[in-house]
Amino acid sequence: MTGNMHLGVEEPIRECQYNQICTHNSSTMDTPHTKKKKIKRKWQVFPGRNKFYCNGRIMMAKQTGVFYLTVVLILVTSGLFFAFDCPFLASNLTPAIPAIGGVLFIFVMGMLLRASFSDPGVLPRATPEEAADIERQIDTANGPSGPGYRPPPRTREVLINGQTVKLKYCFTCKIFRPPRASHCSLCDNCVERFDHHCPWVGNCVGRRNYRFFYLFILSLSLLTIFIFAFVITHVILRSNRTGFLSALKDSPASVLEVVVCFFSIWSIVGLSGFHTYLISSNQTTNEDIKGSWSSKRGKGNYNPYSYGNLITNCCAALCGPLPPSLIDRRGFVQPDTPQPVAQTNGTGACPSNQVQSHMT
Repeated sequence: MTGNMHLGVEEPIRECQYNQICTHNSSTMDTPHTKKKKIKRKWQVFPGRNKFYCNGRIMMAKQTGVFYLTVVLILVTSGLFFAFDCPFLASNLTPAIPAIGGVLFIFVMGMLLRASFSDPGVLPRATPEEAADIERQIDTANGPSGPGYRPPPRTREVLINGQTVKLKYCFTCKIFRPPRASHCSLCDNCVERFDHHCPWVGNCVGRRNYRFFYLFILSLSLLTIFIFAFVITHVILRSNRTGFLSALKDSPASVLEVVVCFFSIWSIVGLSGFHTYLISSNQTTNEDIKGSWSSKRGKGNYNPYSYGNLITNCCAALCGPLPPSLIDRRGFVQPDTPQPVAQTNGTGACPSNQVQSHMT
């Protein structure tokens, strides 16, 4: 009897100990674990219609086909000039011609890439909490609404240098746009000091890249005139030696260069002149097209942003400090709280402190 009782007591104890050892050894497989989401950067979830490259360092518009056409035209025309015209000009006139052309070419490409790859001044959209707060402010300002009530336009007024300026509400970004800002329908962003959307540079032109855009078209005008003038000089010098037709046969690339430069020089130089006028009067293309400000400060609708001096306006547009980007496109998105995934293989036998250690 004693032996039977002894065996009856020992066996359950061994079984219990075996179960405990088995549970602890398989805890890595049986305990619940969390799904670790890959941390994304903000450019990966950016709400606007933009393309990003180099981990968010480069920001462009979604449609970039015309931009690549711009690059190809500049590279091909300049390449033909350096390959077929510069050797003759350097040996017969001066080596300074290819040197000056090379400096202009590098400057043009640098300004183009800087204007194309930069954040033009995109304004961040309101968070849901900020949008709800703005809605409450608007409802409070408009007062109670009854049947047939029509809410007034969503605008605010600010005073800038004695001129009343209206701030319009953007229903996409859920913000009151600051002065001179506008919403680009192609990029779907509100851009600070919006000038225009330029498909030739593949980006919007705004506060943060306007100076690079202007320097690009200005230097491109000089490069186009430079190439056009010296290609004709090359053809004339050759034709004086061997005749006009022989000169064209000896340098057929010059014909293509002359044609490209002739048809593009008018639009490029005209665009440079137009933006020189805008800079001198401290206006944007958007404001000039809409006729927002009168050209004379004596009228009631004068431009409150003009300093009244041509040199000061140019210095403010080209030499002022470059504002920082307002969108932290390379910052990390805050991950959501991880949720445990339920397992079915003996998870009920795991202690609660083990579950907490896996979640942390």
